[in-house]
Amino acid sequence: MNIDLSFYSWELISSYVLSGFIFSVQLTVIATVGGIFFGTLLALMRLSGKPFLAIPAAAYVNMMRSIPLVMVILWFFLLMPTILGRPIGAEASAIITFIAFEAAFFCEIMRSGIQSISRGQVHAGQAMGMTYSQNMRLIILPQAFRNMIPVLLTQTIILFQDTSLVYAIGAYDMLKGFEVAGKNFGRPIETYLAAAVIYFLICFSLSKLVRVLQQRVAIIR
Repeated sequence: MNIDLSFYSWELISSYVLSGFIFSVQLTVIATVGGIFFGTLLALMRLSGKPFLAIPAAAYVNMMRSIPLVMVILWFFLLMPTILGRPIGAEASAIITFIAFEAAFFCEIMRSGIQSISRGQVHAGQAMGMTYSQNMRLIILPQAFRNMIPVLLTQTIILFQDTSLVYAIGAYDMLKGFEVAGKNFGRPIETYLAAAVIYFLICFSLSKLVRVLQQRVAIIR
């Protein structure tokens, strides 16, 4: 098997891969922000002590964590046009699906972070006359976010890897860009090899940065 290394060039990246890479990064950032936001709400619901909030939140989280992401992507992409009566597009479908799916995972991360805060700080806030929402917003959540930053970033790296699954619905992500280039140039082996190397370099580099950040957070603690 001969692999033509001269095939790799900036023209290949700029013409086929760059736009897919930008979408993969955009999807990662949007899904992370949306996932953390809704995940935090779900975590607060689960910790509220109120069954009408805790039970639906727990059911949603357990359901999402038990279904493969690619199946959720396909279901949403195929069913929503039937429900709405019009297509919503592969990119929009991917964004909505990723936010909904990742919220369940970020929920458990935030729930662990909130539960890691000493109950003494909660009682101290209550002694100062703070309401539950003020206590959470001013004392508990800032510390929980700080403690969970390395775990949140690790989940974001996993999320970036998972963006390649939008390939299943035809969204133009980074992997799709490499696939199109491979088909157009008749070099599928070279393009898939390049895709694997780039995914590895990005995720490995980010993992190293997360490890450094984790050590700094540990020192702050």
